[in-house]
Amino acid sequence: MHTLTTGPWTPVALSADLPVGTVIPARIPAGSIALWRSESGRLSASADRCPHRGMSLSHGFVRGENLSCIYHGWSYARSGQCIRIPAHPGLEPPETIRAKTFTVEEVGGVIWVATDEATTAPPAFEGLAPLRSMTTTAGIAAIEAAAGAKASAEGLVVPVGDTLCLLVSTRDDGQTLIHVLVTGAASAEARIGASRAAESLRRAAEAVQKENAA
Repeated sequence: MHTLTTGPWTPVALSADLPVGTVIPARIPAGSIALWRSESGRLSASADRCPHRGMSLSHGFVRGENLSCIYHGWSYARSGQCIRIPAHPGLEPPETIRAKTFTVEEVGGVIWVATDEATTAPPAFEGLAPLRSMTTTAGIAAIEAAAGAKASAEGLVVPVGDTLCLLVSTRDDGQTLIHVLVTGAASAEARIGASRAAESLRRAAEAVQKENAA
């Protein structure tokens, strides 16, 4: 399943949002996922559902190189294979018990998840650094209208007259995820200005969306 703007890769989060030993929820066109980083710093993306009782794995916790469900503590390796069932410590879990996993890559401070069979690497935006992420109820067309620019094949929108860039992708819940990028050499003052400009663009895009829906 491809997104409307970024093809087989979805930019789901920024590297700064996922410290070592943590798990967070994220969304791709296929649905909700648990995005996690092991104690050694390795990234993984799992379907956000424990095969045991269906609890969200994004509510769980990282223990070493594995992700554990918060409900009954079943633990899963990066491959998705269940490796530990606390209620049956002597049992080696069968290979049929596994969580679905997705290919995940980290490029330039942005975390990408493959939503389909990816044959190419995710895009790298040279000279740009991630600033923050936000969601909006506005669609891609409304964001393009507010920014006065079209999204590139990689999902990058460069507003006319501004120094910031918006990396946009659609989500399965009807919202659009926006990652705000700035030039790598931007000063602290410039970064604050870019953040405020991005907020203004979001409000303008939502106004366009409402006007078009009226």
